[in-house]
Amino acid sequence: MKTQRCDGVTRRDLIRIGGLSALGIGLGDFFRMQRAVADSKGSVDAKAKSCILIWLDGGPTHLETFDPKPDAPAEVRGPLGSVATKVNGVRINEYMPRTAASMNDVALVRSMTSPLGEHSFGSHYLLTGYRPSAALEYPSFGSTLAHARSHSVVLPPNIAVPRFSKSVTGNGFLPSSTAPFAVGGIPDRPDFKVRDLDFYKGLDLTRLDRRRKIVNAFDQFARAKDAAATTATDSDLERAYNLIASKEAKAAFKLSEEPTNIRNLYGRTGANSVGQSCLLARRLVERGVTFVTVNSVGWDTHQDLNQLKQRFPNDRNAHLPALDRAISGLITDLSQRGMLDSTLIVVMGEFGRTPKINARGGRDHWPNCFSVALAGGGIRGGQVVGISDSLGERPKDNPVTPSDLAATIYTLLGIDPASELHTSDGRPIRVTPDGARVVKELLS
Repeated sequence: MKTQRCDGVTRRDLIRIGGLSALGIGLGDFFRMQRAVADSKGSVDAKAKSCILIWLDGGPTHLETFDPKPDAPAEVRGPLGSVATKVNGVRINEYMPRTAASMNDVALVRSMTSPLGEHSFGSHYLLTGYRPSAALEYPSFGSTLAHARSHSVVLPPNIAVPRFSKSVTGNGFLPSSTAPFAVGGIPDRPDFKVRDLDFYKGLDLTRLDRRRKIVNAFDQFARAKDAAATTATDSDLERAYNLIASKEAKAAFKLSEEPTNIRNLYGRTGANSVGQSCLLARRLVERGVTFVTVNSVGWDTHQDLNQLKQRFPNDRNAHLPALDRAISGLITDLSQRGMLDSTLIVVMGEFGRTPKINARGGRDHWPNCFSVALAGGGIRGGQVVGISDSLGERPKDNPVTPSDLAATIYTLLGIDPASELHTSDGRPIRVTPDGARVVKELLS
């Protein structure tokens, strides 16, 4: 299956992880202003300490994932079948049997709706809760949490595996230090490691420590010269130093430490490494990271829906079997570790696909009705919230907008959707738009 979306976006690095440059301040720039938080930090009781967002980049077909229509005409039903789940009367795609067995922990929203059927616009809306605006780019969930919460761990609070969506910057109007920290690479490869967390040639810990002391000395001189001067350089560089020097922080990214049975639980799917990316996400939230985005590409299925399934034994790149293992493995692993109740899982993309199959055997963009799956972290599993009509064309009842979903996610993570953030010039902006409602049916 191709991994390039129809708008030309390819799998390439978007955010290069800091590392210490020749000047010794690359990661320091990443952490700059990290301590600055919103002036008005509205909070509610958090049901979830952290969130893992499995982002299906390109717009996954709801009809071939979470909302199949087995009784619809063939041109709507499509080439793939469905399977019964643990929840009576609820069926999902036949190539997701493990997720079907975990459905008691999952809530499906089948009545998502949006007017935005273009990749960038749709992604921005789903990842921020705001419709795109030419005047202002809004922050994504992870950036808002990184900005509004204090953090006591060395690891960045907002991490993308392996990278974040091209469609949005992530941090929007918030400081660049809240942008997703992209790990890069392919987590399923034996030689996977996070780029730039090792020292550059000729730059070891002794030289780095000396460089840090020199920078601190300049800071102290500046403060002595001008008591009114403020700078975050010393503490930012200190945190960058701690990350690179910390064996514990670097160990968080070492998937090789996981036993074989756990790695197999998530699925070993080669270049389509959504399973191992989810395993890495578990390791990160286990160590205090607030928000992890797992970016799975290749869901822009304008042609040949059969490519989504396992067409022959050991098809390591088939999307549906890989996603099935990833979701079920993550739920099972978190549950066994006692982490599921405190970790919110969200599975979604920017829109759905057309009810009728096109001439190329695929489906085109369709934002009018699509599905989102949620589990853990305060979600009441074993249910469907909202239903689509018989063709999966429009919501039949309880339509849910991306703004509503955002309000619900923020509430579960302890952020009041009506609280305010501030732009660099002090302009107050609500965390979610006016009129966004919490989908209370989802809450446990």
